[in-house]
Amino acid sequence: MKVILTEKPSVAKDLALHLGLTQRKNGYWLGKGYAITWAYGHLVTLALPESYGINGFQRDNLPIIPKDFLLMPRQLKVRGGYKIDARAFEQLQIIKELFERCESIIVATDAGREGELIFRYIYQYLQCQKPFQRLWISSLTYEAITKGFKNLQNGTNFDTLYQSAKARSQADWLIGINATQALSVQANNGIYSLGRVQTPTLAMVCKRYLENKNFASETYWNIQLQHSVLGTTFYTQSETSFFNKETAEKLIESIAFVKTVTVLEVVEKEKKEQPPLLYDLTALQKEAHVQYNFSASKTLEIAQSLYEKKLISYPRTGSRYISEDMWQKIPELIQFLERNETLKEHAKFLRLQKLQKRIVNDEKVTDHHALLITDYMPASISNEEKTLYQLIASRLLESVSAPCVKELTQIRCIAKDERFTTNGTVIVSEGWRAIRGYFEQTTTQQLPDVSDKKELTIKAIKLVEKQTQPKPLLTEATLLFAMENAGKTIENKEERLVIKEVGLGTPATRANSIETLFKRDYIKRQKKALLPTEKGLQVYQIVKDKRIADVAMTGMWERSLAGIEKGEISEASFQKAIEIHTQQITRELLQSEVKSLPKKQQLCCPKCKKSSVKIYPKVAKCTAEDCDWLVFRTICGKTMTEKAISTLLEKGKSPLLKGLQSKGNKIFDAYLVLHKDGTTCFKFPVKRKK
Repeated sequence: MKVILTEKPSVAKDLALHLGLTQRKNGYWLGKGYAITWAYGHLVTLALPESYGINGFQRDNLPIIPKDFLLMPRQLKVRGGYKIDARAFEQLQIIKELFERCESIIVATDAGREGELIFRYIYQYLQCQKPFQRLWISSLTYEAITKGFKNLQNGTNFDTLYQSAKARSQADWLIGINATQALSVQANNGIYSLGRVQTPTLAMVCKRYLENKNFASETYWNIQLQHSVLGTTFYTQSETSFFNKETAEKLIESIAFVKTVTVLEVVEKEKKEQPPLLYDLTALQKEAHVQYNFSASKTLEIAQSLYEKKLISYPRTGSRYISEDMWQKIPELIQFLERNETLKEHAKFLRLQKLQKRIVNDEKVTDHHALLITDYMPASISNEEKTLYQLIASRLLESVSAPCVKELTQIRCIAKDERFTTNGTVIVSEGWRAIRGYFEQTTTQQLPDVSDKKELTIKAIKLVEKQTQPKPLLTEATLLFAMENAGKTIENKEERLVIKEVGLGTPATRANSIETLFKRDYIKRQKKALLPTEKGLQVYQIVKDKRIADVAMTGMWERSLAGIEKGEISEASFQKAIEIHTQQITRELLQSEVKSLPKKQQLCCPKCKKSSVKIYPKVAKCTAEDCDWLVFRTICGKTMTEKAISTLLEKGKSPLLKGLQSKGNKIFDAYLVLHKDGTTCFKFPVKRKK
């Protein structure tokens, strides 16, 4: 018998149907010489310090650097500590029994770094030595699964992928555990979480916020002239910005006297705007946030659902290209989109055109190619899933369409030694921009035909007051871009060149890092903008000059992890470097001066009225052992901040929770109201009459 291990029960069911297995047992499918079982994500994780005999947060124990890392079944945080997740432990026993009975194993966890780690940690924890092969597929379609089973790969081919994943896991443990304990010990006022990726990301948000807040805006003026030629009205503007209003006003008087400007030159040129590349996960998250205000984690959740419904390829990809052999599939996908009501006309048109091949690059395809739709027809999917599917489908058509051709015109004039300029754009050929009609950001005024040295009459003249502007606050889209391109922002030229292609985290982990900052109450949303909380700013002030917040160092680590995966760097040398950095980071934090971190307020239990409430990552619950009051922080798909929980307990009603999702996938807003007996219910905002 062969055992197939998947990452989720839903994928196990798909493979069971594909192979014709009909016997559903407790925790696995059986038949035809196969048993298909599953994990629930990370069933086995690195053990916590308590497993090494280290209890509590004590200065003398730091830094904690295990000689050999221990593995243990997934644990859940409970009052007074942790306990093993019963569901995870039960499934682990089922996997153990099947591994002992089988001849060999087929690894069918997600084909990526985390998927490989999930299997290998289970395999290592169970001390299994059975041979295993790898099912490496980029979608869950019938065709992809069939091809994958015909081309099963030797499991050892992915040893370096596992080594990279393990090195990342252990590095996150070392940095996260030690930095968190060191800052918490030094603050002596609760637990303050720090991490390898989350802390540099917090630093980005705080730094931009402070730059924006402390920016001293200056007033300046430009002179604007109005002209009319052959019935076309257009405007020219002074190339000089005047920070002295009187100087500008005197120039206006002089220009008004002459009443004309002389055309110095007219420059016309054609510009071809090449079609965009396909989406990787980060690009999709940025676009979905800009267009539909989806959070990064929401986009990943929807994309994962579309993948499991066989509608798109593997979403956690870091590539925006496809391989040469995948190119043969593109015309079929375009023809398939002729059945898409919104895109059918564009698909029909493209089928008769020569397709652009910018998206084909074998060298830039990583573990998985860029995001593509499959030839499965969407049915019974939510509105959000339809929205994201259409985004991916539209991008496919855009990426192979002709360039958008524009005619750019610039007119430069002079009057009283001051130069005036205007620019115009005319779309000659819509090309790829016709797919979704993206022209509003590319079109400007249309200019008339004028010749050099022509005199243009000034119809009107005015002084336009403006303000210098700070860099805008980060949004999730711009934060994702900053994380992806973190290496390019480093001031040190040598460091920048070394890690210019490396960002913070990976496409698969960036959303989780941002969500962690929300859960820790380090950042908050103000419409689309991301702002640090008071707690986040105070943590930033402590760590901003420390190694834990150094983007360059974190980027170096990401580069090293990629090197391990390629077999260019040894896991042992990376581990040694991380241990040295852990010691340095811990020492820095233990020696840092911690000024007035916000004190943890005591929240009274609404049920027993005696004990305090403690806020955990997933729940808020009473600290008394004989009181069972708790409230889950994640409600209808949204996680309440610590501040929202505090408001609920203090005032009896939470702030308005926006974007909640019902069981019928309907989006709604509501308040969470606390009754006197400790129970909760929704209260909906009153709709104003039009």
